[in-house]
Formats: sequence, C-alpha cells, structure tokens
Amino acid sequence: MVEELVAGVHAADELTEQLEAVRGRKSGEWRTTPVNPLTLGDERFLVSPRGHTQWVRNMRATGGGELRRGRRAETFTAVEIEDGAKPEILRLYLKKWAWEVGRFFDGVDAKSSDEKLLEIAPGFPVFRISAQG
Repeated sequence: MVEELVAGVHAADELTEQLEAVRGRKSGEWRTTPVNPLTLGDERFLVSPRGHTQWVRNMRATGGGELRRGRRAETFTAVEIEDGAKPEILRLYLKKWAWEVGRFFDGVDAKSSDEKLLEIAPGFPVFRISAQG
C-alpha cells in the first residue's frame, strides 16, 4: 500500500512543474529553477532542456538538492548520466514535455532516431535523482 502511494505521488509530480533547489557552488545560497521531473521505469531524472546552465553547474558541484512543490520538499542525490544512456530518457522527456521545451531541441523530437538523440545528447545534461532518507 505504501509503495502504491509513493508511486502515485511520483506520477502526480510529473503532471506539474516543480522547483529544483540546489545550493550555489560559490555562494552556498539556495537557487531555484523550474524543472519537469521524469520517471522511467523505477528511476527518476532531471533533464536540462536549456543545456549547461547554472543549475547544472551547481548540481555537478553539490551532487544533490531538493524538489519543491508547494510546502513539500524532497531531498535528493543526483548522478549525471553519460551521453550514451540518454536517448531513451530524452525521447520520453520530449514525448511528455515537448509542448513546453521542444523549441530548445532545434527540430529534434520524440520520433527522432537514436543516432540523432545521441548526436545532441552532449548538449542536454541529464541527472538520475534518488530520494534521500
């Protein structure tokens, strides 16, 4: 029953944009950015549709942060995914969120070939996130 509730929470999380909060690598202050968490199988991911942004640099430096929605905050650790593992993740991300972020992918969409997704993968950081505690 608890597993079903947790799965339901994760499914609901994908329906709405959330805030990703990560400490600044220089200032140590919390920085927030709207994100669209993605679940693939039993793993969750954050994709940066705008490329190597400040939140990506901060995530690389800190290795985790928080997902916030309303008053709820979930602490997580993050591991960056290698480019070769990104096509399936990017395809699902584009399938779910292209209406919002598709313009950043320069004509690449969920129907693009694995080769094309591999070609663009270096420009779109992806992190696997795992809840802490």
